[in-house]
Amino acid sequence: MPSIRTLKTFLAVARHGSFAAAGKNVGLTAAAVGLQIRALEEDLRCQLFDRSARAVVLNPSARKLLPQIQELVRGYEGLSEQSSPEDLGGSVVMGALVSALMGAFSDALWSIKHDYPRLDVRLYAGLSAHFATQVEAGELDAAVVTRPPRSLPVSMVWTPLYSEPLVLIVPRQPHFLLMDDPLHILRTAPFLRFDHGTWTGSLVDEAIKQCGVDITVSMELNSVEAIVALVRQGLGVSIVPRLANVAWDEDSTLKVISVPGVHVCRDVGLLERRQHARTRFTEAVKAYFAQESGGTGGNEAPKGAPKSSPRNAAQR
Repeated sequence: MPSIRTLKTFLAVARHGSFAAAGKNVGLTAAAVGLQIRALEEDLRCQLFDRSARAVVLNPSARKLLPQIQELVRGYEGLSEQSSPEDLGGSVVMGALVSALMGAFSDALWSIKHDYPRLDVRLYAGLSAHFATQVEAGELDAAVVTRPPRSLPVSMVWTPLYSEPLVLIVPRQPHFLLMDDPLHILRTAPFLRFDHGTWTGSLVDEAIKQCGVDITVSMELNSVEAIVALVRQGLGVSIVPRLANVAWDEDSTLKVISVPGVHVCRDVGLLERRQHARTRFTEAVKAYFAQESGGTGGNEAPKGAPKSSPRNAAQR
């Protein structure tokens, strides 16, 4: 009978695509991971991975078993919550936008982990669309993502946490002529565009449309942080979400400008399956933001340290 540890190792290999990467995730050598996978294949009497010199890939037999193994592991980890109704513990696997980790969500996570020291949260940074696929497949318990631009499957739900208005950012020491008027800036300055194929990029496109100006795209990137870094260096201007809890007003290299006629916000929320084993944790996250926004349903960005503990909500 395979152990839970072995099943976790299998899931790590499936997620990372190599014994070495999976070993780093679970604290084993690549050789030890290989031994566990071979033992699991012997127990299940089937090969699970197609192996090559560079990667290991789930074969059809393993793909059929993957959902059942994920549920077994989640059910086991959920036992730690049920054994202590006054506490929240066990392991949670989360995805989050890097920009959320820079401020708003990191504050929430710090508060929850402070209240529940037995909680182990594993975070993966990335893009909203990628996280949506992983949450639906059960590879992630939940993810902090932008509001989905399309309807979600009935098995999934997105809960708003906070909003970030889209603003124009310009360098204080540009390598080009910079005017004062926001619309003139957008017409003449090199524009660093957020990848329009992403969820956030579609919001930026809407903001540009509301401006009613033609821009000159200098570069296209899929990271708010990368765009901000390049603007700071004076290489262009951009329209990006004004990140919650990031003090751009105090930045000596950056200037934030509201653009007349632009009324677009990036809504950031929690994406999860309607039924999963870590609902007490996701309830605690939602409770934190509900308290920070004064019960407005996440329409305002949180301001800083928590005003009160989300412990009561986590017990629901």
